[in-house]
Amino acid sequence: MELEPILIMSIIFGFTYAVIHLLVKRKERMAMIEKGADFSTLRNGNKPGILALKLGLLFIGVAVGLLLGSVIAEMTTLNSESAYFSMIFLFGGIGLVLSHYIEKKETKEIQNL
Repeated sequence: MELEPILIMSIIFGFTYAVIHLLVKRKERMAMIEKGADFSTLRNGNKPGILALKLGLLFIGVAVGLLLGSVIAEMTTLNSESAYFSMIFLFGGIGLVLSHYIEKKETKEIQNL
């Protein structure tokens, strides 16, 4: 099995997501400038630990997806590319959703203090 197509698709997906994310964030900031909002809320919103948590859970999900994709490809007659892609995206998404709920719980605890 060749990993080159998987790597190329992952890079294309990552760059596309980054560009869209930056454009949306810029648009939000421009709207805040027009309304005269305070920018101190933007700086305190993201903590370095939260980014590490998100990336860690994402990479764990991708690794589990790769392992289960290879198991599914070997044990079934399913196309190996579809097995890999489906499991990578499934478990990567589960990791991101899990990080969202953990972050939500932590911010709720901080606000209750």
